[in-house]
Amino acid sequence: MKEMIEHIVRALVDHPDQIKVTELAGERTLTYEVKVMQGDQGKVIGRQGNTIDAIRAIVRAAARKLDKHATVDVID
Repeated sequence: MKEMIEHIVRALVDHPDQIKVTELAGERTLTYEVKVMQGDQGKVIGRQGNTIDAIRAIVRAAARKLDKHATVDVID
């Protein structure tokens, strides 16, 4: 899933080489921290958070296949 998030975010930002996605795994939860350049954060979050909400929905759906709960956070 980490690669899927990287692929989606790379298509959105101006500096795709500066993306860092970190996976924090718990027993039944997965947390993905997405770090991008300051100017690219707005592109990942989107207007009123619509873009990040869509990314989160995709990741949650994929995590259900693995019987896990997943969240995606954009880090400053």
